[in-house]
Amino acid sequence: MTKLAIVAERDEDKYEHHTVVKCWKCNPETGLELSALSEDPHAKTIIDGVMHSLSSARQSEVKAWEEEITACEHTLMLEQHATGPILASGLAHCLKCDLKENLWLCLTCGSLGCGRQQYGGLGGNGHGLQHYEETKHPISVKLGTITPEGNADIYCYLCTDARLDPELSVHLAAFGINVATQTKTEKSMTELQIEQNLTFDFSLTDESGNALEPVFGPGLTGLANLGNSCYMASVLQTTFSLPSFRDRYYPTAKAHWQNCHEALPADCLDCQLHKVADGLLSGRYSHPRPAESAPPKETNPLAHESPTPIFQEGVRPSMFKALIGRGHEEFATMRQQDSEEFFTHFLGAVRRQLKKTGAGADPTEIFKFGTEQRLQCGDCQKVRYRVDSTDVVSVPVPKRGKGVDEEMKPQYEEVQLKQCLDILTGFEALEYTCPSCQKQVIAKKQTRFATFPEVLVVHAKKFQLVNWVPTKLDIPVILPADDILQLDEYLGRGLQPGETELPDDSDTGATLPEFDAEAMAQLEGMGFPTVRCQKALLATGNSDPQAAMEWLFQHMDDPDIDAPIQVSGSKGGNEPSQEQIEILAAMGFTPAQAKKALRETGGDAERAVDWLFSHPDETGEDSAPSSSEQPGTLAVGGSSALPARYKLKAFISHKGPSVHSGHYVAHIRTADPSGSGDMWVLFNDEKVVKADAESVRDLKRFAYLYVFEKA
Repeated sequence: MTKLAIVAERDEDKYEHHTVVKCWKCNPETGLELSALSEDPHAKTIIDGVMHSLSSARQSEVKAWEEEITACEHTLMLEQHATGPILASGLAHCLKCDLKENLWLCLTCGSLGCGRQQYGGLGGNGHGLQHYEETKHPISVKLGTITPEGNADIYCYLCTDARLDPELSVHLAAFGINVATQTKTEKSMTELQIEQNLTFDFSLTDESGNALEPVFGPGLTGLANLGNSCYMASVLQTTFSLPSFRDRYYPTAKAHWQNCHEALPADCLDCQLHKVADGLLSGRYSHPRPAESAPPKETNPLAHESPTPIFQEGVRPSMFKALIGRGHEEFATMRQQDSEEFFTHFLGAVRRQLKKTGAGADPTEIFKFGTEQRLQCGDCQKVRYRVDSTDVVSVPVPKRGKGVDEEMKPQYEEVQLKQCLDILTGFEALEYTCPSCQKQVIAKKQTRFATFPEVLVVHAKKFQLVNWVPTKLDIPVILPADDILQLDEYLGRGLQPGETELPDDSDTGATLPEFDAEAMAQLEGMGFPTVRCQKALLATGNSDPQAAMEWLFQHMDDPDIDAPIQVSGSKGGNEPSQEQIEILAAMGFTPAQAKKALRETGGDAERAVDWLFSHPDETGEDSAPSSSEQPGTLAVGGSSALPARYKLKAFISHKGPSVHSGHYVAHIRTADPSGSGDMWVLFNDEKVVKADAESVRDLKRFAYLYVFEKA
């Protein structure tokens, strides 16, 4: 076995086929077979290229299971301490416990530590991680995975990812391990991950163990998994269950295809959206796949049991996925992604397409609403209001632990959704340079709704950053009775009688802060111009001349190094340091986004990351609607009319430890074909079943995205 992969059944495996290249211009009736032109070297090259090329679907399948593991600076620059050989396999054990499997060897000092507990019951107490925390030795190798070819599982704790060590055989030799004599005895992390993905599925049985009933018909069509594409499928199923997307793309599908001006449908997002709408909503593709032959009933020992349900083939949106992800660093890959991030990206792509073509109603308007940001100085009590447009309300989910279960998995107390909204709309204290007081103060910040959308998407922030890696917390969130959400109390009211607005910078003649006199004298004594010295001190905390000098040497060639300093009280004080901005920029955010987030969080980089995750549409621009406008007239979308009453339409659930692994499914409330009211339908890739009421109640508590329609 040279490669571990999950290979889906393909049409090529089912039928015998013969492929030829034809020229239809030469013979419009039957086509001219071009093999006859193979004597022409140029024609032969073209024909061979066509015949040997992979289809887009096959290319996607290959990419889906390619694991991209590379070396890092820590493996390339590894320094080893002198040490003797370790005990042979079977005798070696963790230095802090008696475990003899799942052992990780520190390539710096040779310490043996057990790994963390893994899927499948493989034990581990995390002593390898503990060794890293004590010594900061970054690179470890899993002993049972070493092969004679020099392959092995290598993990870098500093990168928090699997890595490649080009000199592994040399590094292992320092501990008496001859790679050529090794035999692989344990599953690699890739094998464990794929094994988990093969068996890791949302339950398709009810509480009595009976198979859930597959459903078919318009709006009940599954989406085949293209390889880690469940995050996309769950979002598409949810959005196309809403009237605005149905009405925008389904009735006009045929007319668009007849009149589209794009040369290739694969390059036209409108074509692809109409295709998705037609595939999901027409019902033409929602039928059981052909049943395979089964043994006669009298010879089948399981004949008395419920038959295995026959699911759909599912529509394969390969072109849509390739187009929607084109040019995006993450969505262009075949890796698992965050469904909330994809939802935001999807809405942005639809809006850009509509702006480009200028045709048709915007189906994304139903999600838009305004959030009111209120800031009040703690000294002068003056206030500033700002309204931002957004599509998703991200609510913090408080973590209150209550021990661990029998598998040592952390357990958390239940949290009411209203508690999450109360925290979101509560007061937050932050450091602020008040343009009225002309000094650093503690200000109070509050976020409320300026308007309410037609469809409210609630993102439960159940991930926390651990060493800059998003880690999922399974905290149960309890929805209100009957899935009805009332938001009237969270409406912002704008500037109130008796409140005084904070002045704009242009009105206050804001001045620069008082610079550290000693630091300024040292820098100016070295010959630096005053404005450069001031900028350097602003960027480095206004106290350390050494740090300011280093900053100056790094920014001597900045085009605006001698430009006057722009004083801004409305942005929360001094400009963030370039070092802080570069840290956030290295994580994929733009400098403008980084600056805005750091201003909003008082220069705290970790809080700035959290702020950016909760403001996915933030561009970093500081322009905002005037606070004096009435919420009902703002161009941010939504309405301030009350009551703001919502009913749960759908929710997207995630199983797995991280946004980059596990599985997404969607539950959608739809009309019961029997006419007996509503029913919940589970969309699990190509599997579409009538959901069990008990499982819906349970999974709602652990959902990741909630979609509410105005009632």
